[in-house]
Amino acid sequence: MAEHYDAVVIGSGQGGTPLSTALAGAGRKTAIIEREHLGGTCVNEGCTPTKTMVASARTAYIDRRSADYGVQNGSVSVDMTKVRRRKRDIVDKFRGGEETLVGNTENLDWLAGEARFTGPKKVEVKLNDGGTTELTADNVFINTGARPASPPIEGLNSISFLDSTSIMELDEIPEHLLVLGGGYVGLEFAQMFRRFGSEVTIVQRGKQLLAREDEDVAEAVADILREDGVEVLLETGAQRASQSSGKVQLSVKTRDGERELEGSHLLVAIGRAPNTDMLDLDAAGVNTDKSGFVEANERLETSAEGIWALGDVKGGPAFTHISSDDFRIIRDNVLGNGNRSTTDRLVPYTVFIDPQLGRVGLSETDAREQGRDYRVARMPMSSVARALEVDESRGFMKAIVDADTKEILGCAVLGIEGGEIASMIQIAMMGNLPYTALLDGVFSHPTLAESLNNLFAEVE
Repeated sequence: MAEHYDAVVIGSGQGGTPLSTALAGAGRKTAIIEREHLGGTCVNEGCTPTKTMVASARTAYIDRRSADYGVQNGSVSVDMTKVRRRKRDIVDKFRGGEETLVGNTENLDWLAGEARFTGPKKVEVKLNDGGTTELTADNVFINTGARPASPPIEGLNSISFLDSTSIMELDEIPEHLLVLGGGYVGLEFAQMFRRFGSEVTIVQRGKQLLAREDEDVAEAVADILREDGVEVLLETGAQRASQSSGKVQLSVKTRDGERELEGSHLLVAIGRAPNTDMLDLDAAGVNTDKSGFVEANERLETSAEGIWALGDVKGGPAFTHISSDDFRIIRDNVLGNGNRSTTDRLVPYTVFIDPQLGRVGLSETDAREQGRDYRVARMPMSSVARALEVDESRGFMKAIVDADTKEILGCAVLGIEGGEIASMIQIAMMGNLPYTALLDGVFSHPTLAESLNNLFAEVE
């Protein structure tokens, strides 16, 4: 017979794990189902391992630039097996923390296996160690995340290619890495492996990198990558892929006609697909969109009563901090009888290229399309004293403010520690401060923070 629970959480991402422990801590009999590793994408294949490797790549970059600082070093070499080992060690540490937390939580059962619905609030689990078990629950929470998508390119599935997970397991530096896709993932890996020593070519179908960014931001990012030695091909679509003699061939269509690219490795970084195909959501009455993402309202409720969705599986912004906030929304609504929602939620993010791109709120394009009466503050990082002192002055800062209320509507900070500076501006936005509060604020010198004085003095 099926075992009954107060709550079943399917997937242990950065929303599902804290939700399961919160429910269990509130005295509710809870089960969490995970088919692979606790911690979800962030800990195992996303934020933690990639940013660990970004740090290794930046070290190689700074080492090669040491003469710029008056420090003489010898030739720089990168041992990918040690880079990988460091990455694995940190992932193991973070994953181990998740396992300890879940394993030590009373009222919480951890089931390792693949879940699928067999009816409303009824779940069958194919256990990894053999056999199956059935669960029923008063409430079910879907947190199964997403995985790298494979685009429909002729010949692609007949060759060996890398995705954002497998590329981090390389034990050698690619001679020439072809990167299909000019989004966040593609750019981070492109610059990373260029700094490790690879030749790198980015193939982007759109007219700019980072499609959701303002054109001037995207152009500046492309300029930085090109300065680092990355070849950036825009308005270039992949037509066919093949492989011979240990090389990957990619036929692309450019504005000037067809071109043949050849590389030692191919990274496919074009979007992500939801992990819903094995869930049998129809059996539970849960609706999905045309791409398979779970449809959920602003309270994260699905079309089926008593079933919620949180994290990447529901589409929308695929960021760990959004998954964490999804958890808080559901926790407060389910356990605290609250009324929290995603309405008007700020969605900050950082692209961990170097220098970083930190973003929050409206872009200039967004403000224009909404018909807002806005003003722009823009300042190059070469005008920031701290950036000049550490010889990291590439990029610029840009903020959008309401012309009448002086409210800060959003910002893009492409520069050293851009994510941290954008977070400072976000705090002002959260407190409904006018931009003049940062214009006149007293910040210690010499810090990056004091650049906000000069940035907001540039409001047009």
